[in-house]
Amino acid sequence: MRHCLLVLEARKWLCRACGHGFRQQFPGILKWQRASEAFRRMIFFRHWDGISRRRLGQREGLSSATIERWFQYVLKRLAAERRSSRCPAVLGIDEHFFSRRHGFATTLCDVKNHTVYDVVLGRSEASLEGYFPSLEGKGLVRVVCMDLASVYRAIVRKHFPNALIVADRFHVIRLINHHFLGCWRDLDAVGSKNRGLLSRMRRHRHNLQPAQSEKVGCLSCRASGAGTDLPLQTAVMLSAAQETPHSEAVPGADPSPATAIHQLRQAGLAQLVQLGQTLASWSQEIVAMWRFTRNNGITEGFHTKMELLQRQAYGFRNFQNYRLRVKVMCS
Repeated sequence: MRHCLLVLEARKWLCRACGHGFRQQFPGILKWQRASEAFRRMIFFRHWDGISRRRLGQREGLSSATIERWFQYVLKRLAAERRSSRCPAVLGIDEHFFSRRHGFATTLCDVKNHTVYDVVLGRSEASLEGYFPSLEGKGLVRVVCMDLASVYRAIVRKHFPNALIVADRFHVIRLINHHFLGCWRDLDAVGSKNRGLLSRMRRHRHNLQPAQSEKVGCLSCRASGAGTDLPLQTAVMLSAAQETPHSEAVPGADPSPATAIHQLRQAGLAQLVQLGQTLASWSQEIVAMWRFTRNNGITEGFHTKMELLQRQAYGFRNFQNYRLRVKVMCS
């Protein structure tokens, strides 16, 4: 590629009526600018693709400060073009790690349109108290998807009165598996380290072969003989019910969710009792999870893109710069 130098002559005009002077403007070059918009956007996308400011400045005869200033200018323009003023109808809320100095940040995602609505620094109710009252169109939000975080649930109930809270299916299943495996470790410290048996415990019971089902049944019998009124297989049944929310119910096959939660709370094991209490406190959100197919997987996918963006930039110190990049990249 060969660089060409184009010399343009512009006239300077003077208004005799008001006494103000002005210069002739060229198409594509805004007022008070020394470069065209096309050239500035080219520099922006080259720097966005990974070329450093120093090397890009050497190629184009620009300083690093000029490239950074142009980059921030185009970034703000793109973010303003893609910004939505009103809250989406289906909102996803989740937190992700930003930096050691600032801690965590909260992601607000438009689950229906697969875009990031906004990113806010902080994840506590005190740090987010100044942000949510200024949102426009909060009454338009109908569904909010989230994990089992009591802080976000309190915020949604306060600032989104018309929204229905839906628990994320992945986090519910992970919570059940976590407490179930913890209970298994308490009962059988040696057998819980068996990777083959551990793999069978995490499977759906319909995907088990007869020999594998027999081994799982023997474990449930040993658990019943250990002094607990709840077989461990009941927890697996509850976990399997979360995985197939739209399947037809078979009479006598599985206990109902209310019955299973009651059995968990009445069990003599600490892990199962704690699991039953957590599921009981989130019973409304879990029931809504069965009724709606929306989940927070879109938000988790955007968090992967945000981590890639942070690795490419070797970390961010300015949160506003990070927020602008996320809104342009994830929209």
